[in-house]
Amino acid sequence: MPRRGQGKPTIADVAALAGVSVAAVSKVVNGKGSISAPTRERVLTAADKLQWSPSAAAVALRGAKTRAIGMVARRSPDLLSADPHFTLLISGIESELSPLGYGLLLHIVGEEPSAEEAAYRRLADERRVDGVVLTESRIGDTRFELLRGLGVDTVLVGTPWRDDPVPSVQAGNPDNGVRAAVEHLVSLGHRRIAYVSGPEDRVHTLHRRRVVEDALAAHDLTPSHSLVSDFTAAGAVDAVGKLLTDRRRPTAVLFANDSMAVAGMSAARRLGVDVPGELSVIGHDDLPLGELVYPQLTTVRQDLVGLGRAAARVLLASLDEVGAGPVDVRPPELVVRESTGPPPDRT
Repeated sequence: MPRRGQGKPTIADVAALAGVSVAAVSKVVNGKGSISAPTRERVLTAADKLQWSPSAAAVALRGAKTRAIGMVARRSPDLLSADPHFTLLISGIESELSPLGYGLLLHIVGEEPSAEEAAYRRLADERRVDGVVLTESRIGDTRFELLRGLGVDTVLVGTPWRDDPVPSVQAGNPDNGVRAAVEHLVSLGHRRIAYVSGPEDRVHTLHRRRVVEDALAAHDLTPSHSLVSDFTAAGAVDAVGKLLTDRRRPTAVLFANDSMAVAGMSAARRLGVDVPGELSVIGHDDLPLGELVYPQLTTVRQDLVGLGRAAARVLLASLDEVGAGPVDVRPPELVVRESTGPPPDRT
């Protein structure tokens, strides 16, 4: 029945009740695109239950695409500018959007959850985008339900908080790179291995920590230290200060990203600790700066450009823009350079 006190039902209400996207409802209404019989029946049943029918003008309006894809970054501008991770991801997204005349609409909203939700609502209410790319799934993530209710096509880059019909893209098995990093350090003779993670509200933070712990447990080891940081250089410097003043300081450290690893490596050397002679360091992502520092950074390579391309391709396919298969994203792999070596007692 129509919602009391909330005005007439909308196409987004129909999509939410049917459990489909606004694009799917539009396809049923306009008789265009590929829609399965069960999906069509769900849409028609939802429309009938809500007593909703589109006007001719609304049908015409829904047929016009914005030719824009949205992305909301819940990080401070300073933190975002210091992390090339997003730059590479965005370049991959744009490489797929641009040839088809689409653009990327980026909003940077800071760390407040309500600001991110408000940004999605504005994008949907003002019909400014045809779809949204989500990043950094968080514990208790509610964005999937929100965007489904708003009728916005969505794709997630990374591991979802829980099983959800929102499509996601990953680079093969994301565990393999981290596991290879642990195996590399153990093979060199390290037994005191620390892990410095990102914020604990991120799904990948908890997931990677479990992978590190499981990989060490296979050798009857546990992390010598497990510290939580915030993806910043300052956080990494603080973490290294704590690690190196411990009586049983580690001989190797795994960092959640390359920016932290490079800052941590620099902090160690300023404290008079040789890298890798006294402390081995491994990062994650294989950002360009890893090859520009001394010693060059050993890291887990992640195909960020490929992930961006794959995410864009999923959205474009949902909008009937492309018919090609999925993008071939390279799986994570360990890149061994100069920042790792045997522990001091093995040299």
